[in-house]
Amino acid sequence: MFERLGHVLVRYRKMAVALFVIGILLAGAIGSLIFTRLDSGGYSNPKSDSYKVYEYLRDELKVQDPAVVVVIDAGSTDVTDSIVTQKSLALEKKMAQEDGVTKTLSFWSSGGEATLKSSDGKAAFVLIYGEGEAFTPQSQKLGAVFQEKYDGKIDGLTLYAGGVGVVGNAITEKISKDLKLAEGISIPLTFILLAFVFGALAASAMPLIVGVAAILGAFFILYLFSLFTDVSVYALNLTTGMGLGLGIDYALLMVNRFREEIHHGKSVEDSVVTTMATAGKTVFYSGLTVLVTMVSLIFFPLPFLKSFGYAGVSVVALAVIGAIFGLPPILALMGEKIDKGVVRKSAITPKEDGRWADTARLVMKRPAAVVIVSLIVLGVLAAPVQNIKFAQGDSRMLPASNKAAIATALQDKRFPGQTGTPIEIVIFDGAEKSAEVATYAKKIAEISGVIGVAEPQVIGNDVRLVAYQAMLPRTPEAQSLIHAVRDVPAPKGALVGGVAADYTDSQDGISSTLPWALGWIALSVFVLIFIFTGSIILPIKAVLLNVLSLAATMGVLTWVFIDGHLQWLV
Repeated sequence: MFERLGHVLVRYRKMAVALFVIGILLAGAIGSLIFTRLDSGGYSNPKSDSYKVYEYLRDELKVQDPAVVVVIDAGSTDVTDSIVTQKSLALEKKMAQEDGVTKTLSFWSSGGEATLKSSDGKAAFVLIYGEGEAFTPQSQKLGAVFQEKYDGKIDGLTLYAGGVGVVGNAITEKISKDLKLAEGISIPLTFILLAFVFGALAASAMPLIVGVAAILGAFFILYLFSLFTDVSVYALNLTTGMGLGLGIDYALLMVNRFREEIHHGKSVEDSVVTTMATAGKTVFYSGLTVLVTMVSLIFFPLPFLKSFGYAGVSVVALAVIGAIFGLPPILALMGEKIDKGVVRKSAITPKEDGRWADTARLVMKRPAAVVIVSLIVLGVLAAPVQNIKFAQGDSRMLPASNKAAIATALQDKRFPGQTGTPIEIVIFDGAEKSAEVATYAKKIAEISGVIGVAEPQVIGNDVRLVAYQAMLPRTPEAQSLIHAVRDVPAPKGALVGGVAADYTDSQDGISSTLPWALGWIALSVFVLIFIFTGSIILPIKAVLLNVLSLAATMGVLTWVFIDGHLQWLV
């Protein structure tokens, strides 16, 4: 199959290259639209109790999180001052007239709602509501407008724009900026390194062509996905990293083999055909193996992890397509010109022996010693993984100097206990169980970490309870609190929601799905490598080595970022 494909690509090489280039240009043009459709949320588990509570409150009570939270700081003056009130109401009226704003609520317009005033009485909230849900591109667009217009000194007052829309927009902008910076640094450096390895500029350009094509193609596919489902902003990081890495890796195999065949005196067509039959087959099975492992991310209930799956599958498939369908006709057109632009003559002619061969001989001479030393090194690197902690993306991802991070820190400091949302409990068909509901509410109020429980709110046949917590919602302490609340014997039909419950359910969703995902990866890798090699030992070894290398990688990440070592690097 691969030999036949090689002959076809050589025969129609000009047409194949033209289609490849046109495809890249179209994918890049359309795929660039993905940057306007990215979602900074996607952490909720749609199958969870907390999500059912969220949907109920949204649909029945029209409860909505604000897209933007503006803090108006009056300095040394109390927010009840008549001049401060007049200026703040005028600002709120102006904010309400911005495009996309559906309603506003502030300390002043609410008649002095205490929860909207800072603990020192010198600052207060203005809540800005937009169309749709908070974690959407629309709310981010609104956040961008408010950060530009309502963050700074205005009419003698100091304004700080925060909230999910502002933070989400700041994260999206930072990721986009960081991606451009990373690509601007990594692509030239990679080209220089490849030029040194290959010894020729023409050959070193081939892997970059495949890598960039894979990235642009994946952006296009992610854009198509965004028309039907949410795509997380973090999927771009995965796309860029894997696109460059796999594109370069697969192209290296193809170009290396092609040059070897050319240098051995074979014709261009024979060289391409042999390359396809050997390196091409390897690239196909390697890509297929990586692709099926990326499918495991789609198993998770959280939309942002599904986005990683969409991105991973897309970029792997396109890296393989670029290496197998796009690169061979280019090599056929170039022929011996693949060595054009000599940088290092010694790298042009392939060597049958060298330092890598010497390394292999050393390993084979003392395999037991090498295995023991390697396992010790990997074990040491993996040891810190026991301290690993998973969290959701929020303002902590931003530099402390970022305006959105400053606004969030100010809210946490000046409005303690007021920025975190409460625990929401809905008791379906609970209106006729008033005594049972009262007992349930009393037991919840007695739990350590619960500040208090509001009076039950009857909604038709249902009852809503609101419990206020003493800690931030997206923390291990809040998780423990939610588990404690759910352990309390409850009236039939009671569901626990709120931000803390949402965070707990997302973490539990990951934990419960992880064994299935790992099982899928191990089984699929075993089957594919067995089909490719016919060996049972090699698939087992591959799985074990992947586990060791992944554990070592996660251990290093934990040691650097979570344990706080080498912080000067970030």
